[in-house]
Amino acid sequence: MSLRAGTKLEKVLAAGHFALTTEVGPPRGPDVDAVLKKARILKGLADGYNVTDNQTAVVRMSSIAGSKILLDAGLEPVAQMTCRDRNRIAMQSDLLGAAALGLRNILAISGDHQGAGASGKLKGHPGAKGVYDVDSMQLISIIKGMRDEGLQAGGDALTSKPAFFIGAAWTPLGPPIEFRVLRLAKKVAAGADFIQTQAVYDIKAFAQQMAKAVDMGLAEKTAILPGIIVPRSAGMLNYMNNNVPGVVVPQELIGRMKDASDPQAEGIKVTLELIEQVRELPGVKGMHLQAIEAEELLPEIINQAGLSPRPEV
Repeated sequence: MSLRAGTKLEKVLAAGHFALTTEVGPPRGPDVDAVLKKARILKGLADGYNVTDNQTAVVRMSSIAGSKILLDAGLEPVAQMTCRDRNRIAMQSDLLGAAALGLRNILAISGDHQGAGASGKLKGHPGAKGVYDVDSMQLISIIKGMRDEGLQAGGDALTSKPAFFIGAAWTPLGPPIEFRVLRLAKKVAAGADFIQTQAVYDIKAFAQQMAKAVDMGLAEKTAILPGIIVPRSAGMLNYMNNNVPGVVVPQELIGRMKDASDPQAEGIKVTLELIEQVRELPGVKGMHLQAIEAEELLPEIINQAGLSPRPEV
């Protein structure tokens, strides 16, 4: 079995097991204990733990720092890197730093628009300049070139090759929906080893997109992990449906949460149903399960879904 980076996530997928990743959002401060608190809840429950990179364009502890904290705590991180905040020089420098710290799973993403942080009680930085020196497909290609060829994007040689397992994001239901599978194909061609999708609630629509990906042979070239965010209220689902690009929530699901006497318990039930449905779809190799700032819900969900214990590889 030839491995690119030898991470647990890569080994689980290579062995044909159903992979599971989850997420650890860093705090809006230098609070190591905030990261470790989530680590204690989630340790041993997943094969990889995404550490977000200033998600929703709000300043937080860096993904690389948060990933190193998780790594030292015995969890395998997936460090995210957005194209929004850095040019290609800074990206490659950070990638080499990440490799030096022992980080090997990297998720290349565009990043939320800088105006997204100005919401609710947060002012954010809507006037910040979005860099976007390269897009996510180009970033994937840059990481692949560093890993496989030992070359920087400009063509200069590295002194040694970093070992990365390269991830990318997919928004299968974002408009224009006809373009989304083609965009996935470009990311796979650029070198994406695994794919994590935007949150999926409309299983029927997602199944149609997965069928297209399977027909194009993409599911054999990369590992697709659908995303599921545990819903905790009708308001949460309604907000995502109206404000998060590519998240489509059926009205009957919103109504079901609205009518529930215990929305949190109903949200867990909904999550378990979604997990069961996506696991049955051809081409699906795993799942990216999130409970944003409610990580304490995940142990019960993962156990009830039959996703624990995780395979030893």
